[in-house]
Amino acid sequence: MRAAVLHIRNASKTYFTAVGQPSVALCPVDTEIRDGEFVSFVGPSGCGKTTLLKMSAGLISQTTGDILFKETGKPIPTGAYGFVFQSPALLPWRTALQNVMLPSVIFRSSLRAAETRARDLLQLVQLPAAAEKYPRELSGGMQQRVAIARALIHDPDLLFMDEPFGALDAMTRDELNLELQRIQQQAGKTVVFVTHDIEEAVMLSDRILVFSSGPGRLIGEVEIDLPRPRTLADRATPAFGAIASKVRDMLSAASKG
Repeated sequence: MRAAVLHIRNASKTYFTAVGQPSVALCPVDTEIRDGEFVSFVGPSGCGKTTLLKMSAGLISQTTGDILFKETGKPIPTGAYGFVFQSPALLPWRTALQNVMLPSVIFRSSLRAAETRARDLLQLVQLPAAAEKYPRELSGGMQQRVAIARALIHDPDLLFMDEPFGALDAMTRDELNLELQRIQQQAGKTVVFVTHDIEEAVMLSDRILVFSSGPGRLIGEVEIDLPRPRTLADRATPAFGAIASKVRDMLSAASKG
């Protein structure tokens, strides 16, 4: 079995109102994210998927428990992950190449080496000709590819993705699902991916963690052993449909319970 990159132990999140009333966003979660795997968090809106993703990246703190990086016994360090949000969040006054290089500027890395890597990453996401274009000159799908390249610029151990294709049209989303699969396999990255789209999760994942509605609870996980590379045609196969139905049945049972 692959070594764990993240150990999530009894991690929960409770927010407090202005008058001190507790509001549980996520019940305690115990799981691990293994090296090189693609894991999706699936569940209805407000079930704590994004909360757990941000806790895993150290962007917000957990109320209880620990989320530890590899065998360090410590939270994941900033340079060990990249994060892709639903919105590409590109700086409009910077070209695609300059946006990809931005983390290197922030971390004060060698700009010459960063430019070489950024151009390689634009090649990886199939946008080499867009290097000198500004975000306004790129489609939504192209902007999100630039955001993925930016998240990979410092060669992170993990890539966290929070519904990165949720705002895109269905055809562009399908195209980027295929592209993300190719990129993940080619780069060998560990990916933690949030989505409410069951078919998208089955298409991309090695494992799906299923969450109930809020307060969010981890109600189970589904291993996916479909061969790769997966194609859009695979969605019509009985094996694909059976996995999607299993996830859907878990969510339905939880909503009734």
